[in-house]
Amino acid sequence: MTATVNTIDITRHNITMTPDDRRVVIKLFVPGEDAQVAHNRASSLIERILRLDEADINNQLDDVLSQFSGRHHDILGVFQHHYEVVQHRVPSHIELSPAARTLIGAYFSHEFSVEAAALCNPSMVPHPDQGDLEPGEIRAALSLRQIGEGHISSIGFCSVVLGPGAAIRLEDRDGPLMIGNRVGAKHMRHQLVAALGDEDMDNEASAYVLSALPERYDDTVFEEIIGHLPTELLARPTTPMSLELIRRIVGDDYAVTFPATIPLHQRVLWPATPSESKGMEDARFVQVVDPDGRPAYQATYTAYDGFNISGRVIYSKDLRHFEVTTLQGPAARNKGMALFPRYVGGKKMALCRSDGETLGLTVRDEQHRWQPAGPLLVPHRGWELIQVGNCGSPIETDAGWLVLTHGVGPMRRYGIGAMLLDLDNPERVIADLPQGLIDPDEVEREGYVPNVLYSCGGLIHDDRFWLPYASSDVRIGFASMPLDDLLRRMQPVGG
Repeated sequence: MTATVNTIDITRHNITMTPDDRRVVIKLFVPGEDAQVAHNRASSLIERILRLDEADINNQLDDVLSQFSGRHHDILGVFQHHYEVVQHRVPSHIELSPAARTLIGAYFSHEFSVEAAALCNPSMVPHPDQGDLEPGEIRAALSLRQIGEGHISSIGFCSVVLGPGAAIRLEDRDGPLMIGNRVGAKHMRHQLVAALGDEDMDNEASAYVLSALPERYDDTVFEEIIGHLPTELLARPTTPMSLELIRRIVGDDYAVTFPATIPLHQRVLWPATPSESKGMEDARFVQVVDPDGRPAYQATYTAYDGFNISGRVIYSKDLRHFEVTTLQGPAARNKGMALFPRYVGGKKMALCRSDGETLGLTVRDEQHRWQPAGPLLVPHRGWELIQVGNCGSPIETDAGWLVLTHGVGPMRRYGIGAMLLDLDNPERVIADLPQGLIDPDEVEREGYVPNVLYSCGGLIHDDRFWLPYASSDVRIGFASMPLDDLLRRMQPVGG
């Protein structure tokens, strides 16, 4: 349907994405460890499996494979990996057949429906693959916040084709899912320096480690340096705590990769460290240009462990190999950072909401710490008096940086607005939309979290602005509008 809002010709497209509980991944399952009082039952389960004769083992395994093999990539490889995780509980004198090992792995596995509870907060970037398109079309990659059992969030993807004009179509989203394979990360020394600065840690143990590390290092090099810590430093009472903190900081940075044969819509970024064990929330993807001119993708997201939040950034050249590092500095201590797609005046910049209610601008310093933010937008209109923030990364236009905002008003109702920042001096607001851009209609207001419209980023194609958005955390819709209509409706700030 098409509606005129503030004279802008906005089209709400008749395409809706809803949670699909058939989209499942395989996770390690250890009986008893999900209880409030952990009591591991792994040994007794393995003892019961070992009482089965070989015929029973093969029959049971055949039944499992007939029911589940078509739902997952390399299910035998997953079962084997899960067996290796628990094989220390198998008595050393027992020689197991390959089928027995695989069946044990199956008993220590379970399916998790990644979006059974909700599907929300999309961001949109140009897809790495622009093949097999008609003139006037562009393929976009859509990142999705998927919420499953226990309110655990992960990051998923799908593809959508935009154009020509106001045409839009979703591409195939079927098929088995795969969690990325953890691979060795290349850590950066300056990231550890920044993290220890945030923790206000400077002692002889930390100084020794930093002095011995090269600028880029892997886990093997890191452990070798820790292992050669002088005896005198090991004897100091503060050293064990320091080393534990350093290991935690380094362990929070990781990399995952997917086989080239796994299409984008089947890739899942799943929580990989304790600090994000309860969720990877609200990823804001943006296609960036590095200082050397190379295109790549970055995304900021919120890591949640059930009690604390912290900021993370993803870097990828192809949306197949992903490197994850921790954001550091005062501006990275709240939700909602969104990176500019390029350096501005030689500086790396981001939008943020470091005080919880004001949209601000932050700059990364030479130590890779995000500095205290300067305010861009404070809550001052009726529809946004509770808090304001961004709805994704700034988008470069000839008129300025287009920033989609969100505002929260009475009854915690979320709407989406827009503003323009100066291209050369983004700390200066040029114009905005006083009445906002789009808010929940009568259908969109109903859902898992009622009365919420939210996005993590759109894009411009063929002079048209495309906005994917979540409504009430239960479905994803799409809106588009002529870019010149949107920019013309902006009112100069102070005018």
